[in-house]
Amino acid sequence: MNAQATTVSQSHSKAGFGIAVFAALIGLAIVSITGHVQASTLHDAAHDVRHATGFPCH
Repeated sequence: MNAQATTVSQSHSKAGFGIAVFAALIGLAIVSITGHVQASTLHDAAHDVRHATGFPCH
């Protein structure tokens, strides 16, 4: 393997790791936020999204 291929491989590896860390942080934020919100607020938000997308829920 030449030096250029090694550098490209390492940069792809670092980019993949950064994306994974970012996704984990977003997931943790979503779980933390929804864990502290009242159930009725979550229900209303989901209900509004269903209506906005045209999906029947009643």
